[in-house]
Amino acid sequence: MNIRLRHDTIVRSLRRSGTSTIDALAEEVGASRRTVLRDISALRDEGYVIHSDVGRGGGVQLDPQSMQATAKLSVPEVFALLISVAAMRAAGNLPFSELADAGLAKIEKALPGDKVRDLRAFLDCLHIGQLSPLQDLTDMGSMDPELLPSFEAAFLGRHLIRFSYRDAKGRNTTREVEPQAMLILPPLWYLVGWDPMRDDFRHFRMDRISDPEEVPESSFRRRHVPFEDDVCPYSELQM
Repeated sequence: MNIRLRHDTIVRSLRRSGTSTIDALAEEVGASRRTVLRDISALRDEGYVIHSDVGRGGGVQLDPQSMQATAKLSVPEVFALLISVAAMRAAGNLPFSELADAGLAKIEKALPGDKVRDLRAFLDCLHIGQLSPLQDLTDMGSMDPELLPSFEAAFLGRHLIRFSYRDAKGRNTTREVEPQAMLILPPLWYLVGWDPMRDDFRHFRMDRISDPEEVPESSFRRRHVPFEDDVCPYSELQM
């Protein structure tokens, strides 16, 4: 369990139970007592008010009114929020758009300058359109949760991304492409990549991608993706 996930788990556990022990928290997150003590210290630095019982057992309690003083969101997390709001707006299903925009603006203001640059680079590669009525949705699945972080690392680092792909006929292949853009045609999401083997752009339905990983030893240049030509696929048989 990584640090962010441990911190989230500890906060949720303390909110749920009110009081817990260091040993119980350590067992829950699968870490040592020393690690959990460091985690609690870090959470206090972030603004959480956590009281300690110095008696036997090392009990800790989270103030029920306590909250994180500063939102510490990664670029993929903010990007996920932005594109989710944008996708809902494109689908005409965002009844509180002004509130959503105001909240996202506050989040962006809290990001450091380098993260804002990364976020804007992400947004420049995003295209949202309307799905063709000819598109078959009968086999639509869920997306691999590792796909967005892998896309972020590969896109910003200008490295190729490698993944397993199941095409429209059910054939499984391993693909290695330049991650140039993302295309959202609600409810489908696509990774738009330049395929060096085919010397052309290809659209990969993100619910058909599995085991994505950055290829760190590779490099590529950003290409202009011709979204103005309405390159919105409704069939992936060409892949």
